[in-house]
Amino acid sequence: MNPTKTNRQTILVCFLAALAGLLFGLDMGVIAGALPFIAKEFGLSSHHQEMVVSIMMFGAALGALCSGPMSSSLGRKKSLLLGAVLFVIGSIGCAVAHNMEVLSISRFILGLAVGVASFTAPLYLSEIAPERIRGSMISLYQLMITIGILAAFLSDTALSEGGHWRWMLGVITFPAIILFVGVLTLPESPRWLAMKDKHELAGKVLKLLRNSNKEAQDELNQIRESVKMKQRGWQLFRHNSHFRRSTYLGVLLQFMQQFTGMTVIMYYAPKIFEIAGFSTTHEQMWGTVIAGLTNVLATFIAIALVDRWGRKPILKLGFSGMAICMGILGYMFHSGISNPTEQYAAVIVLLIFIVGFAMSAGPLIWVLCSEIQPLAGRDFGVTCSTMANWIANMIIGATFLTLIDTIGSPNTFWLYGVMNIVCIVLTILFVPETKNISLENIEGNLMRGAPLRLIGQQIFKGIRPDTAAAK
Repeated sequence: MNPTKTNRQTILVCFLAALAGLLFGLDMGVIAGALPFIAKEFGLSSHHQEMVVSIMMFGAALGALCSGPMSSSLGRKKSLLLGAVLFVIGSIGCAVAHNMEVLSISRFILGLAVGVASFTAPLYLSEIAPERIRGSMISLYQLMITIGILAAFLSDTALSEGGHWRWMLGVITFPAIILFVGVLTLPESPRWLAMKDKHELAGKVLKLLRNSNKEAQDELNQIRESVKMKQRGWQLFRHNSHFRRSTYLGVLLQFMQQFTGMTVIMYYAPKIFEIAGFSTTHEQMWGTVIAGLTNVLATFIAIALVDRWGRKPILKLGFSGMAICMGILGYMFHSGISNPTEQYAAVIVLLIFIVGFAMSAGPLIWVLCSEIQPLAGRDFGVTCSTMANWIANMIIGATFLTLIDTIGSPNTFWLYGVMNIVCIVLTILFVPETKNISLENIEGNLMRGAPLRLIGQQIFKGIRPDTAAAK
């Protein structure tokens, strides 16, 4: 069998796991259309609206924090199943909420589900997929997030005519049930099985997912070597400076992703289209749909190029494009948008910004965060980076309307433009290129003391191995 071809069973398994991203995206996107109606029914101020939006991110941060130990003890599959159950409970709670308090609690439960999914799904995908398509498969997870956001925007638009915000929030129950059933059919991660000394079962999973018994056996041998170092994340974090470096890099990458400004577009798209001069609910809702569709289509660029161009060049290109677009939008809002031509020009710039994010920071940050952590501390490292994503997400969601009210739209968008420029510098200084490099190779370079930007080389020879790393 052609070693460069990918086993169909592997693609199917990765697709089912990536369904968690669909629920993630639905819960991110649905609030954009529902929020104006919720604010009207419950009489919410800007601060209370920010609270309704950001409470989910608080739950997601907590869910991500708990996901490391849970994923390590219960396994990746059972963790995904628990996430699906929480999605169902939270969605039903949002749909029947009779006041802001019940709605906030339900959004918090949804946040727990999103936190579990955002930790476990990329980790599972990185451990299931062969290295030659690892980036594409983790990008598939991001694609499912964008499809979920688009589906939420379409659903919101269809239901907005009658102001049916409860259906907007409750419809997520149905894909959550599908996710639960789909995850029941998944195999457990072979790496997790090997960590639990179930090497025979790990071998059976790999034979199912790889093109030949030889390929499966070779990978199992690699995994056996790497799992000799047991998970001891907190201990490793305290005593090993190299692991601290990879953990800090994962946290930094997630803050970089969130502070691009994309999050506010997803949560507050109708408000942004209102600022751009589109005054009716109909125009604002269809604007969000176009934004969501652009997000989906542009993610295919990342899937196509991530394992060909590499992670780092695409990130630099994406951050550059987003910085320019935020600068232009800030200037347009400063000058004033007074006619349809300027309105549509602002929309085009906004869509180019979305393309920049969807082809770069959107999927590739998750790819990198799943690749850079050594096995002995992977659950801990990915937990920290995923929790950082939601803390940053919460900060953005809880401050956007306040920034608009205090410093104005132009300065707010210029601020995000500056943040994207900072991200370019950080990418150049610290982000490694991990294309076509095994997780074991990346770990070896990290623990030898290679600079972070160089841990993606085949074998880094610039420094002698750090014997303390293996202690």
